[in-house]
Amino acid sequence: MLASVNLRLCLIEDDARVRGLMAGWLQREPGFEVVAQFGSTEAALAEMEVARPDIVLVDINLPGQSGIECVRQFKPRLPATQFAMVTVYEDADRIFQALAVGATGYLLKQTPRSELVAAIREIHAGGSPMSTNIARKVVQSFHRTPAPLPHDAVLSPREQQVLDELVRGLLYKEIADALGISMGTLHTYIRRIYEKLHVHSRAQAVARVTQR
Repeated sequence: MLASVNLRLCLIEDDARVRGLMAGWLQREPGFEVVAQFGSTEAALAEMEVARPDIVLVDINLPGQSGIECVRQFKPRLPATQFAMVTVYEDADRIFQALAVGATGYLLKQTPRSELVAAIREIHAGGSPMSTNIARKVVQSFHRTPAPLPHDAVLSPREQQVLDELVRGLLYKEIADALGISMGTLHTYIRRIYEKLHVHSRAQAVARVTQR
């Protein structure tokens, strides 16, 4: 059954063949609408704000400005838009750079189509999906010495609980249910956490406390 409201998707991928194939099968997926396609960050600069997609799938290794730089530029302009990296790279530096600039998910290009579709829906639902290998690297980073937080980043016990659940990747509703609080109260805690960590998104908060 078709979704009543389509998710507006955008692809930024320099390989025209790959971009066309992805756009074709995403467009046929119930509830998805591909509203824009670009081969580079520079090409997207002129039209992305007009298209105003819900979710953007970005290749990291773009010609000219990288996919990470693409997210860095667009996230402040389109705060309601979610960005997910779809790439062949799985090294820790690129993962944390992407998360730090505001990427919501990090998926490998070899991710099966069904899993990629599920990941896109998860992003829309408030999640931060990562391919298995990527998630393992993030988990492994917890075994290292944490980077210092801002001097004023003193979280209350409740804020720390919320942050822990954000890092675990739970959806907002799941966090609210687990802590026995309303969604409004949860968003208040999240706003305070962002202010104290000097970040602007869930992905940045996760990267802030896991980056080494």
